[in-house]
Amino acid sequence: MSGRSISLAVLTALALSAPALAQEVQVAPLAAPDFFSTGARDTGLTAELWRGASGQTARTVLPLLAAKPLSPAAQALARRVLATGASGPEGAGQDAGVAGARVSALIAQGGVKDAAAILSRTAGLEQNPVLAQAGAEAALLSNDDEGACAISDRLVAGREEVYWLRLRAYCQLKAGNSGAAQLTFDLAQSQGRDAVYGRLMGAKLAGAGDPGAPSLRNGLDYALSRNLGLPVTGPAAPAVAAALAASPAVSASWTIEGGPGPVKAAMAALAAGDLATALTMRASLTSDAIPGATITDLALLDAMLAAASGKTDPQTLDRLIERGATAEPKTRVRAQQAALIFATLGAPMSPQARGQFAAFTAGEAKAPAARALALDFAGAEKLQGETALLALWISADAGAAGPNAGDRARIIRALKAAGLEEDARAFALEGLLALR
Repeated sequence: MSGRSISLAVLTALALSAPALAQEVQVAPLAAPDFFSTGARDTGLTAELWRGASGQTARTVLPLLAAKPLSPAAQALARRVLATGASGPEGAGQDAGVAGARVSALIAQGGVKDAAAILSRTAGLEQNPVLAQAGAEAALLSNDDEGACAISDRLVAGREEVYWLRLRAYCQLKAGNSGAAQLTFDLAQSQGRDAVYGRLMGAKLAGAGDPGAPSLRNGLDYALSRNLGLPVTGPAAPAVAAALAASPAVSASWTIEGGPGPVKAAMAALAAGDLATALTMRASLTSDAIPGATITDLALLDAMLAAASGKTDPQTLDRLIERGATAEPKTRVRAQQAALIFATLGAPMSPQARGQFAAFTAGEAKAPAARALALDFAGAEKLQGETALLALWISADAGAAGPNAGDRARIIRALKAAGLEEDARAFALEGLLALR
């Protein structure tokens, strides 16, 4: 066969095989980004955090965490879980709106720096108004007004929402366009009148007059107050307080009075996170008669120390149960609630103690039964993200003081079962401190 014939044969074979080859080549579409996979720091939790978690629960709980105050223990749990990089809850990882709710909740609970770290590695902020608002708030709280205004300028959807109108008015004025700023301000107030924003922005637009007290409700109010030269001090939302703090808290801590008496002083040290000092102070309390303290007070302190140290203490639990069964009515209630909380950390009970414990009536739970059972199930299955979300749902409903003893005991038990030991101890210590 000639060289020309061979060439024609080869070309013919290739031509005939081309359709078959083309049919074998399949182009798989790129997977949508999982927004939850971007984390802020090493939280001690793994990439399996959201394994088996319900997207529906995430869609319900995350907006609550962005809107409601939490106790210090719940805040610390929220910051830890929401700062973790892990594939998101079922059906929610690719949802930009849920991702925005996650970051907004993180900001609202004081994780401003964590939120900024996540957003710095998140593409397409301007495609979703919820995600974009989280980015704008993080920028404002970081004193980056230009960054917030840039997000506002590039926003694709939701530009007519009242938050963006308020921010746009502020940005227009900063850019020297006072006429447009006034029109946008008027439109924002007509759509959703806000007396505090109106007072601050009105003074900024007028360039004179008394703007009144600063407002530290959110990033935009903080930016306006700062821009007006007002002292940014006083009561602040957790997000603003975290932005103003030199070293934002990661772990839970509490501020309580340090007296009267050495037992209360040791409790105050423990609340502030100084376990070593509290242990030293406890070691010095060897007398049977301790000024300003009762037997129940000392048992409470011992329970707090055990919770903070990660230890079980059957003797202390027995003392609390005994006080809960035999003390005068007022003391009895405190001891019963303390025993209910402390027992969930795993100290064993004697048969007599179990019989007394089962008769306790203090600390009835308030959470709906189905939610409490869902929490039990999630903890037993070691679904850490789901357990945390359900615990935070109950906590958000309870408010800044935290859940009552019954709900708190359920939360501690589920967190411990799920492997969230650090958070379980924080909830226990917080509940015991409330009974001091």
